[in-house]
Amino acid sequence: MSQRVRRILIALCAAVVAVVGTAGPGHAHGFASTVHADVSAHDPGRPHTTVELEYDLLVVSAADAAHDDALFRQGTAAFETGDARDRAAVLDAHADAVTGYVTDRFSLSSGGRPCTPRRHGGFTMSRRDGAPYAVLGLDWTCADGDAALEVRSTLFPDAERYVKGTKTIVTYAVDGLVGSAALDAAHPSFLIDQSWYQRFWEFFRLGAEHLLTGIDHILFLLALIVGSRTPREVVLAATTFTLAHSVTFLLAALGLVEVPASVVEPVIALSIAVVAGWHLWRLARHRDPAGEPAGRVGHFQLDRAGWTRLGVVFCFGLVHGLGFAGALGIEAAWSWTLLWSLLVFNLGIEAVQLAIVGLLFPALAVLRRRAPRAGRRATGLVAAGVAVMGLTWFAQRITGA
Repeated sequence: MSQRVRRILIALCAAVVAVVGTAGPGHAHGFASTVHADVSAHDPGRPHTTVELEYDLLVVSAADAAHDDALFRQGTAAFETGDARDRAAVLDAHADAVTGYVTDRFSLSSGGRPCTPRRHGGFTMSRRDGAPYAVLGLDWTCADGDAALEVRSTLFPDAERYVKGTKTIVTYAVDGLVGSAALDAAHPSFLIDQSWYQRFWEFFRLGAEHLLTGIDHILFLLALIVGSRTPREVVLAATTFTLAHSVTFLLAALGLVEVPASVVEPVIALSIAVVAGWHLWRLARHRDPAGEPAGRVGHFQLDRAGWTRLGVVFCFGLVHGLGFAGALGIEAAWSWTLLWSLLVFNLGIEAVQLAIVGLLFPALAVLRRRAPRAGRRATGLVAAGVAVMGLTWFAQRITGA
């Protein structure tokens, strides 16, 4: 084996190890949370916000910040009973502590001057993605009512160590401006009068970051890459995956399709194992060094097995789209602005997906051509590792471990 081929093999294996090594034990996205905030203003200088936060996370975070042991005990007990009225009653009984936690980390300002919040009514409960959410209404008074509103959110920061990577999805209808924005630790604030290209970049970045941090989606893509023999085959597989997840992503994010995460997440894990296992089966079936049927190396032919593989990829892609939608967590009413945000988010996903294919597949193709046995061994090892990871996640998500 030449030094160049050896370097390619080492680089490929190192990249796979680096990706797999970042995987969490059970949930590939980590323990993240999404906050939903709706901002509206009918009178200048008096905006209203409705903030929705995961109930159990809000209870432990607010209790910790206020050193309120009673809030923790009562809130935890209400969470276990599963009664929405009990949960709302606990929040109302500790309204000052809970509201103080939220308004210390979620704020509006106008003309550089902070707006003053006031709680609007009592707490209510809702459900998002199968989890109970607390709903808090806030009325704000802004001294400079004519200036553009700035929204800032640092809710549930990583430093609290309860979750990691909290996103705040903001929808707004203020002074004739309607739109959405995504806030996180790296980009905690935005002006409601931002330009269209600033909104484009926010959702494009959010989509790209989601795929980069979604290790399960990356491993599924990696299984497609190592299991594809020609550029045309990997393009067909990646395109099939893209079309499938784009359809269900848009339908689910627009609220037209709803599947619980308890179903989606295990199936995503299973999809990783199945697609990786497919390549291992094909390697075992064809014994030549490149893992190809004799006489068919170097050209493409989509036989019955190839069509079946694309069908499997398409079906699993539909489920991955539900996972993408659950991560974004937008459940606003239909609007063209919302559709635009969703499409841009999806573009961010596709950009990273194309970059991964463009980097890994050419290196793998060079390895297969220059050292067929090494290429067969490398793809087999990668597929085996990915399959084991997928089966492990599947078992953990089924059992709730």
